[in-house]
Amino acid sequence: MLISTSDLNSLLNNSNVIIADTRSFKEYSEGHIPGAVHLDLFAFHWIDTTKQGIENFNNQTQNLLSFLGVTAEKKVVFYDIISGMLAARGVWMLMYFSHDNTSMLDGGITKWKKENLPLETKPNGFKPSKFKGKINPEIISGFEYIKDNLDKITILDVRSTGEYNGSTIRAAKSGHIPNAINIDWNQNINKDGTFKNNEEISKMYDYPKDSEIVTYCQGAYRAANSFLVLKKLGFKNVRVYLGSWGEWGNKLELPVEK
Repeated sequence: MLISTSDLNSLLNNSNVIIADTRSFKEYSEGHIPGAVHLDLFAFHWIDTTKQGIENFNNQTQNLLSFLGVTAEKKVVFYDIISGMLAARGVWMLMYFSHDNTSMLDGGITKWKKENLPLETKPNGFKPSKFKGKINPEIISGFEYIKDNLDKITILDVRSTGEYNGSTIRAAKSGHIPNAINIDWNQNINKDGTFKNNEEISKMYDYPKDSEIVTYCQGAYRAANSFLVLKKLGFKNVRVYLGSWGEWGNKLELPVEK
């Protein structure tokens, strides 16, 4: 799920590779990896995980991936400023549609620029496809699944300490999902923007590899980053709570802890 700068540089002229820049359009227009298209994934918040809400998310995501031009034979690489949450969200979305030939650029454009690799400023257009994909329900969670399994699953709150303990309020209610453990997603990342190595990361996520783990944050972007880290470590049963605190913290009937 990770690709190095040198490996991506060797694929720049490969017509079977789609490179998606997930930063803002301003950042993209000031310089991007040659051939990259712009896809600001932060525009696609989703905080409804009712049955209908998930169906709507599936349809929207399928349309988005069709717009991006994904087909079965394409390799899709997402990049961010660092090994960040937007690129991670893109990788998770493709894995959710069982398209495993997808990667995040480790270190993002920060590492790319540091190595003086090529950049361009001209925008690149999409070449849309009719993406189908097969939904993988094993890597997504809605609020009902968590509510029904609060005592059976490991819940990782990957937000800041303030969001977790309730001193930072970003919904109708503050605090965290009962039993959730706080491991800030920023701890996944080295100072240079790359992912920490497995030895360092595994000390933070010291759980049996067959544990069922659900990650969440405010809008399931940071949670996607921690999802990728857990998969990198070999955890088999990891889900992202799509609605995250944006949904849970605004549903007054759901329990919270501080």
